[in-house]
Amino acid sequence: MDYYKLIRDTIIEGDASQTMKYTKEALGLKYPPENVLKNGLMAGINMIAEKFKDEDVLIPEVLMSTRALHAGIKALQPYLEVKVKKGSIKIVIGTVYGDLHDVGKNIIKALLTTMNVDVIDLGIDVPVEKFVQVVEKEKPEILMMSSLLTTTMNQMSLVIEELSKRGLRDKVTIFIGGG
Repeated sequence: MDYYKLIRDTIIEGDASQTMKYTKEALGLKYPPENVLKNGLMAGINMIAEKFKDEDVLIPEVLMSTRALHAGIKALQPYLEVKVKKGSIKIVIGTVYGDLHDVGKNIIKALLTTMNVDVIDLGIDVPVEKFVQVVEKEKPEILMMSSLLTTTMNQMSLVIEELSKRGLRDKVTIFIGGG
């Protein structure tokens, strides 16, 4: 029985309980946790992302697949080798002002939690000033911003400009993602 395929299929189907079941079974059979994550969970969510890009699935189906991914990660988390001490890396993540999309951000957040880093999720529709204030206060190593809408992507550059003005830009690594 190919548990990687079973996990991928249940992610695509959006079946959280089956994803969790097959993830636990694979781990019980000594499948390497990193491979379960890569070849099962992530491969499945990547497949649904491709289907979404090709307009073969709708947003509700993507949301169900994301829920299934979270269930699998929850089952997998205790088995993953912690490579960093909790608190040694701090990440601030959020969707920029004017954008209410958070599926991708939430997938990244779920993956980050498997690495036991401190994640500060600012949510959606985050104004420039909020990003800057949290970077200033929390002093994260990484700032992650998401924007799915082309009309909101300029918010990312506004955040970076404001960080530069305040002398914070060189103190944080910035990841951007979305559309």
